[in-house]
Amino acid sequence: MWIVRLALRRPYTFTVMAILIVLMGIVTITRMATDIFPKIDIPVVSVIWSFPGVAPEEMEKRFVTVTERAMTTTVNDIEHIESQSYNGVSVIKVFFHEGAKVEAGVAQITSITQTLLRILPPGTTPPLILQYSASNVPILQLGLTSKTLSEQQLYDLGLNFIRTQLATVQGAQVPLPYGGKSRQVMVDIDPQKLFGKGLSPADVSTALNAQNVILPAGTQKIGDREYNVRLNSSPELLQTLNDLPIKQVNNAMVYIRDVANVRDGFAVQTNIVAQNRVRSALLTVLKSASASTLDIISQVKAALPRIKATLPPELDITQLFDQSIFVRAAINGVLKEGVIAACLTALMILLFLGSWRSTLVVATSIPLSILCSIIILSALGQTMNLMTLGGLALAVGILVDDATVEIENIHRNLAMKKPMVRAILDGASQIAVPAFVSTLCICIVFVPIFFLSGTARFLFQPLALAVIFAM
Repeated sequence: MWIVRLALRRPYTFTVMAILIVLMGIVTITRMATDIFPKIDIPVVSVIWSFPGVAPEEMEKRFVTVTERAMTTTVNDIEHIESQSYNGVSVIKVFFHEGAKVEAGVAQITSITQTLLRILPPGTTPPLILQYSASNVPILQLGLTSKTLSEQQLYDLGLNFIRTQLATVQGAQVPLPYGGKSRQVMVDIDPQKLFGKGLSPADVSTALNAQNVILPAGTQKIGDREYNVRLNSSPELLQTLNDLPIKQVNNAMVYIRDVANVRDGFAVQTNIVAQNRVRSALLTVLKSASASTLDIISQVKAALPRIKATLPPELDITQLFDQSIFVRAAINGVLKEGVIAACLTALMILLFLGSWRSTLVVATSIPLSILCSIIILSALGQTMNLMTLGGLALAVGILVDDATVEIENIHRNLAMKKPMVRAILDGASQIAVPAFVSTLCICIVFVPIFFLSGTARFLFQPLALAVIFAM
């Protein structure tokens, strides 16, 4: 009741507060991250070991088992571990408990895997450690096609030119392109010529590794200037690799061109992308957990014309998948239904009560309550998504009930010939306790949602928070 008396004594103060809520709500909506679903923060860290040529069974024994045993004794807050082994590759997924400090877990995993290198097979390189969550989903796919460029050139442009520039967009993650052909310098050895010279493939490999190097050789001071000196035996042209010497056999130098042919080739292609029956490459843009889908896609689309200006004109970049279209359609659908419900409610009150003032009160109180809820949700780190909007739409009906009961009771007191202020105070005091208890009961209904775990918790908690804060 004290707030009703205060509002009657200081109407301008509450008017300014209402205007402030509207302004803050508008600013919050423009800055709030927008997505289809809430942030699902289930922390997962992947450890990827690579050792080409090793069978899956050996990868399991020599890499996965050793790594899992080491991590279970040194890494904190692990819920469970999953692993998959392929030919030359092992993927270990470490799932952490909710609320665990994933950054600390990544540091612990990195340190223990570096220690394991001493007991793993010789030549093992450090693993690739990736951190991601269920919210890291594809939001945009770009197809790279051309009538004149080869698959190798498409892959090279996507990897070294487009991907590097798209990765600068805040909140975007751009993995390696799919499709295309990865460039490799191929050395095609002729076994008969190699055997005739009395050499082995190891001799060719040793010659390439030993002579394709750049070594520092110190400095040389000439006059008042000092110059850096280096020994550069790395060929600038691909064809010059054919002129590298291998070994002297029978007082005659054998060159690579005598037993092999060096050419510009590509690695074994493991995936193929076709667009309109034309071989192409595919770039996928992922979003980070806390980023806004609409913001990322708008920034990527704004950057594409600038990126295209630096690429060959015969390269075509096509948007194959755009998540922002579905996000906007879903959110606009919920907003449309909410506006229709508010308009129908205002029309109902106007028809039954016959008072435009009462209709204006209801039409004003509902948006203010929703804006307050949005401001609090944003302060708690929530995003604008289907669940929060669904909760706000659900709260509209409850808010209409409370406002209608309040206004109807005030009209009843006015019909008893009471003064305006007394009728408002009496009408509010008569239903204050029942309205508070009913609102509290509705809020209590959503309390069990806060005890959920896993994905359901991240999905339904924002809905419950939206309803409670709007009340």
